[in-house]
Amino acid sequence: MAALAATGTALTGAPDAPAGAAGASGAPRGHDVSSHQKYVDWQSAKANGARFVYVKATESHTYRNPYFDQQYNGAFDAGILRGAYHFAMPNKSSGTRQAAYFVRNGGAWQADGRTLPPALDIEYNPYSKHKCYGMSKAGLVNWIEDFSDELERETGRRPVIYTTAHWWSTCTGDSHAFASDHPLWLAHYDSPDVGVLPGGWSTWTFWQYGNKGALPGDQNLFNGSMTRLKRLAKG
Repeated sequence: MAALAATGTALTGAPDAPAGAAGASGAPRGHDVSSHQKYVDWQSAKANGARFVYVKATESHTYRNPYFDQQYNGAFDAGILRGAYHFAMPNKSSGTRQAAYFVRNGGAWQADGRTLPPALDIEYNPYSKHKCYGMSKAGLVNWIEDFSDELERETGRRPVIYTTAHWWSTCTGDSHAFASDHPLWLAHYDSPDVGVLPGGWSTWTFWQYGNKGALPGDQNLFNGSMTRLKRLAKG
């Protein structure tokens, strides 16, 4: 997942469709984009198999993706289910403040049946050697709870949580506090399956399996049918 405009994921690419798990079952394919992809050709993305996309809206409490409107609205106009995500910077401000900023700048979910629940991208700090943001495990769990509570208060939806199993274990102590009511978006590359699930989750909702492929940005699968994906959008 990309931090600010130019920072992409540090992991290497993966095949367009993993051999195992949902990749073999014809699960809906999607992708995620940020300002790194700039202006996206949405009709081409749809023709290449995109059924959903997550678009980076914000980072911390000061940055908004300058291409967000074209990306978010363009996907919608092309008939692709779309959702917005926030790149967390817990060392910069509170979860409550960042959630409120996210909602004001693209994260305000709408019950139109075509907008996926907002997502929180929380992973290793790309700007510092302090990969857990210089915070304790309990402090990070509290930060995520504050973000989630504010997002639910403002939108009625709990966020999808994007992370890796390694970050979750290292930085939250493999907390089980979110598994029951937060869909999991797991990043796990170069593998035919999703691998170990973090923190009490018994299943995944989205799987980011590569950072290059047929679609712009990172490559993703949804764990279920298109009908189920549309149901997730409806809330």
